[in-house]
Amino acid sequence: MTAAASDVKYTVLDFAALDGWAQDDHAAALTTFRNTCKDMDDPDWRSLCALAGDVPDARAFFELFFRPVLIEDGAPALFTGYFEPELDGSRRRSARYRFPVYAMPPEARHIRPWLTRRQILEGPVMQGRGLEIAWVDDPVELFFLQIQGSGRIRLPNGQMMRVGFGGANGHKYRSIGAELVRRGTFASHQVSAQVIRNYVRNNPVVGEELLYHNPSYVFFREVSEVPADRGPLGAMNRSITTMRSIAVDAAFVPLGAPVWIEKDGNGPLRRLMIAQDTGSAIKGAQRADVFFGTGDKAGRDAGRLKDPGRMMVLMPIQRAYALLPESAI
Repeated sequence: MTAAASDVKYTVLDFAALDGWAQDDHAAALTTFRNTCKDMDDPDWRSLCALAGDVPDARAFFELFFRPVLIEDGAPALFTGYFEPELDGSRRRSARYRFPVYAMPPEARHIRPWLTRRQILEGPVMQGRGLEIAWVDDPVELFFLQIQGSGRIRLPNGQMMRVGFGGANGHKYRSIGAELVRRGTFASHQVSAQVIRNYVRNNPVVGEELLYHNPSYVFFREVSEVPADRGPLGAMNRSITTMRSIAVDAAFVPLGAPVWIEKDGNGPLRRLMIAQDTGSAIKGAQRADVFFGTGDKAGRDAGRLKDPGRMMVLMPIQRAYALLPESAI
């Protein structure tokens, strides 16, 4: 639930208050910022985007034109990770490739919520309509593809087919990991994406039923026009960048904005990221999902991340101070 506007606290900080700021690669962050800043609507952001086109000193650019703003809604900070999965599949159904990757039916865009995951997969509604854009060989990996929202499918000829988010059925996402903890199958500290994968595969009957606990269902579209050497499309319809892009709650953080993160826990991370994506589970002013890249290693690294810390949004100077109550200025 989003906090009421009166409950949100804004604090403008100095760059000297950012732990590790001087040691970061600001040029890498600026390159990522340029990828999407031209798509931002407000005049102050667009002006800064124009200035960012030819900057000899990236750190000086951020320090001169921005101020870090700590936005707090009362909830503790939480950093998690996400990635772009790679699955094996085909454009044609076969004995091996028999689990469909569906495009969104037209009627599902107008009925909210639409059918549940179980009704979609067990009922006749999707049959004979040509909505399959690909077929894959692993229903568990397909489930996690839906959680990530985009991925790549390795075709039998070695080519890659990239798929992106094409819509959802409108049902609220329910966590499989949380359900396993509720049942007493695992303790909360034991649950990870890989643990869930192994459990479902080792218990196929119970595992299939477990996946239906999540009524949310994601549809896809082919986005193979994005080159294989670039990241998947984020919420701004531009490729995102490994370890420089984050998913945020756009109710608090403008999409396209630079965000300084101070992730604590194992492997502390101090880095300037760009808010270029969103996610159904990313809710709150101090909530971010770090993009780890593509493939199995990225998936393992992303799955281990669940740490506290804090994050500050870099706002254009006038915009930053306009967020403060008059008594604080």
